[in-house]
Amino acid sequence: MAMAASLRRRAYPLMTAGSSLLSLRRHRLLGLRAFSGGRIRFLSSLPDSEPSSSSSSSSVATSPIPGRKVLESFREEFEIGSRVISIETGKIARFANGSAVITMEDTNVLSTVASAKGNDAARDFLPLTVDYQEKQYAQGIIPTTFMRREGAPKERELLCGRLIDRPIRPLFPPGFYHEVQVTVNVLSSDGKQDPDVMAANATSAALMLSDVPWNGPIGVIRVGRIDGKFVFHPTMDELSLSDLNLVYACTRDKTLMIDVQAREITERDLQAGLKLAHLEAVKYIDPQIRLAERAGKQKKEYKLSLISDRSFEKIKTLSEVPIEEVFTDPTYGKFERGEALDKITQSVKLKLEEECDEESLKFLSKAVDTVRKKIVRRRVIEKGLRVDGRQLDEVRPLYCESGTYPILHGSAIFSRGDTQVLCTVTLGAPGDAQRLDSIVGPPTKRFMLHYSFPPFSINEVAKRGGLNRREVGHGTLAEKALLAVLPPENDFPYTVRVNSEVMASDGSTSMATVCGGSMALMDAGIPVREHVAGVSVGLVSEVDPTTGEIINYRILTDILGLEDHLGDMDFKIAGTRKGVTAIQLDIKPAGIPLDIVCESLEPARKGRNHILDRMEQEIIAARNVNDGSAPRLATLKFSNDSLRRLLAHRKRIEQEAGARVSVSDGTVTIVAKTQSTMEKALEKVEFLVGREIEVGRTYKGVVSSIKEYGAFVEFNGGQQGLLHISELSHEPVSKVSDVVSIGQDLSLMCIGQDVRGNIKLSLKATLPQRGTEKKNSENQDSIVSPKQEHNFWASVENMPITAENVEPSDDEDDNDINGEESSGYSTPAIVIRSAAECDAQDTVAGQPVMKKSAKGTKSPRPYTPATKQREIGVSTMSNRKAGSMSTDKKVKKDRELDSYARSKEETDSNAKNISHVSEQIVDERPKSSGSASFRSGLLKLGDSVTVKVYQIRTHGLVLELEDGVRGMYKFEINGRRDFEVGKELRVTCSSFSTKGVPVFSLVE
Repeated sequence: MAMAASLRRRAYPLMTAGSSLLSLRRHRLLGLRAFSGGRIRFLSSLPDSEPSSSSSSSSVATSPIPGRKVLESFREEFEIGSRVISIETGKIARFANGSAVITMEDTNVLSTVASAKGNDAARDFLPLTVDYQEKQYAQGIIPTTFMRREGAPKERELLCGRLIDRPIRPLFPPGFYHEVQVTVNVLSSDGKQDPDVMAANATSAALMLSDVPWNGPIGVIRVGRIDGKFVFHPTMDELSLSDLNLVYACTRDKTLMIDVQAREITERDLQAGLKLAHLEAVKYIDPQIRLAERAGKQKKEYKLSLISDRSFEKIKTLSEVPIEEVFTDPTYGKFERGEALDKITQSVKLKLEEECDEESLKFLSKAVDTVRKKIVRRRVIEKGLRVDGRQLDEVRPLYCESGTYPILHGSAIFSRGDTQVLCTVTLGAPGDAQRLDSIVGPPTKRFMLHYSFPPFSINEVAKRGGLNRREVGHGTLAEKALLAVLPPENDFPYTVRVNSEVMASDGSTSMATVCGGSMALMDAGIPVREHVAGVSVGLVSEVDPTTGEIINYRILTDILGLEDHLGDMDFKIAGTRKGVTAIQLDIKPAGIPLDIVCESLEPARKGRNHILDRMEQEIIAARNVNDGSAPRLATLKFSNDSLRRLLAHRKRIEQEAGARVSVSDGTVTIVAKTQSTMEKALEKVEFLVGREIEVGRTYKGVVSSIKEYGAFVEFNGGQQGLLHISELSHEPVSKVSDVVSIGQDLSLMCIGQDVRGNIKLSLKATLPQRGTEKKNSENQDSIVSPKQEHNFWASVENMPITAENVEPSDDEDDNDINGEESSGYSTPAIVIRSAAECDAQDTVAGQPVMKKSAKGTKSPRPYTPATKQREIGVSTMSNRKAGSMSTDKKVKKDRELDSYARSKEETDSNAKNISHVSEQIVDERPKSSGSASFRSGLLKLGDSVTVKVYQIRTHGLVLELEDGVRGMYKFEINGRRDFEVGKELRVTCSSFSTKGVPVFSLVE
């Protein structure tokens, strides 16, 4: 038996560790609540007899199963608001100095703490590092990078690391300069809760469980407000509806950190939210204390780097008087004070070296800084005097300038004292929005503010690296402040980037960025509701050395960099006149009472309004976005087929037009630098892709074919329309090819659509009328009123109009010679002959061309009252020669003519010689007064008549016959042109135009 026991111990050495069982019994005797206890143990009981790990009263098996290991963990569960939260330790990351996993629903966050064993004697600060990581496995996604793994820390990870660092750093004991690293990993995320607050609480628990000296724990909570009601730990969906995003960290009785993003919340409501947040945040403290008592390590005695009282008094005696002389003279500037302090330090160093006092030399810089701190703070507390001689609530002199660089989209300079920033604004397309790979929150961000702090701003030499935590934090604070006044995306679809370049720094550059950024946004033409300004408030307090309580304090408005360094608080508050939009509170002592924090809101409001007054004097409203160099942006909607065509031609459009074209979610966005570039790009898009056809709109097209009755034009992304010969010019046109040619680019107006869906185009509608005066009533009939709602129809992508598939239809005469104009696009449809019909028709010599005109009605065929026909003796051509049309297309033409002839009451069956045009019908269009139309008498070729000159035009005359019918005479080369309106001429009918208008020649 002894040998068997020895072999068992050799194979499983941990079985001999009975301390775990004794520790478990001690915990149970003390009555502590535990879900399981101990470290690692082996069980020999059967699987069905395993003790439950969720109950503190479960019994421990006495005979362990060889080879089975159970990880014992400690767990505390509690409730805050409506959320159930648990903190667990001992299950994972067991080798870390301290580790804790916090759980809220399906979101789990692990925080670990490790501390270096040795201490660098030359170090005079706490090298605390917080690394927050969000890996894509937490949401079940493989990274989309080339290597399919996470890269450098993203902005959000840096911000969450700062959020954890700020409340825990003040609680480390003075003189503790050992390197400490906090690593936070999001193990799983359901996308509902933001893990940042959970990570801060898990870090507090991990520090409590470690052996690192730390004066915690702390509680961190997020508070929102929806419909005037405060919500604790709101989900991401609830945050999108909330006008407040407050992150609050505290100890049991003091405030450590505040971070706020709000939509102009009042100071009174903000104070109420802070007080409620404190009451809920302290609920995190007791569970951490209980967990540390059960599973925490004993705190070690670390060596603290503290100066001895003897050395400090010695350095104070040598340096106090000259330092007080420097810092009580308000004429000293920032760099003058620094140079004077360096000289004082060097003089003290020489004296210490003469005395060979190595201990005092070791802490010389720290001791001189402490002496300076005490002098400055004493003057503020006792006399209310600041370093630069200002009053406690006085803001430094301000300088504002907008439109500094007109070539930029927006620019502004803001100076407060010696602090100066240059802010610029760049506008881009919606596709330029920043893509976010965060496991929670929106996937893109259309407003970005990038803060840059170059070394020259403080007259130093340093290397510029990658993302800097301080720069990211300051830029995000200013971004939150300005985001509240930006217009909604539907009203202003641009992507906006603000760059803040710090030109000189003497405190509160982040709040100067808010002021300069607000002016730059207005200078860029962004319709922000109102200005946003920011100011930093400081605190100098006097503490009772026995109790550690604050017994006296002063609140400083618009603190200098030195006052920030030597003071207790840096309270940055930004907002409008209506309320607060962003807050960031950082402190140096181990907490500040919440009452003092709330008291600081009022002087900050007064200082903010003072700055707003000066900013409004420079620029009070947004400029026009199209003024200056702001880019032009157009958003278009297309069907899926049109989008496919656009993607095929996008590179061509960008190269030829010089604009940027982006496609996202069925929306096409075009960004151009100038208006001319935008118009060119829109023309390219409309020509190559097409838009929804709109009556009265002008389109660019190319003549694809020419027929005797007009031309076919390709426009709007491959669609075709008919440009009838009557729509070529305001003057009579006898031949289409005289005006247009194949391949010619034209600007055409869509004037309607016939009953077959054919698009009718007009060239003369885009040309100014020359040499003619139209009556107002006629213009009103022919022009669509701008107040009239436009008619739209779907893009006829499935009905391409070509010369081969267009059926002939009747068309009204738009005869400018007869003094008529179209009554809008509601005219009757025309019958258009196909190309094959035209070719066949051309083979018939002398074939007459019938053209009818009718009043613009909804009837698909022209209609003339029969009584009027009888009154003026109209004769129609109804007889057709048998055998003149032998093909099927000619038969179809005959049927069209028969249908038209049957609508007339009187016919002339004796007309036999059609090829010589024995009769020609010329309609007079309806007058604006509404009088009935009439027809001229018989007129034959060779007839001589007396006419009057009605109009004199560029290429000929408009002649009027006795019965009011008008004809035309074309000027001959080197012929007579000395005509006068109203004079009578003797002319001979030489021919008829394709529309039946008589063409005359002068009688010799």
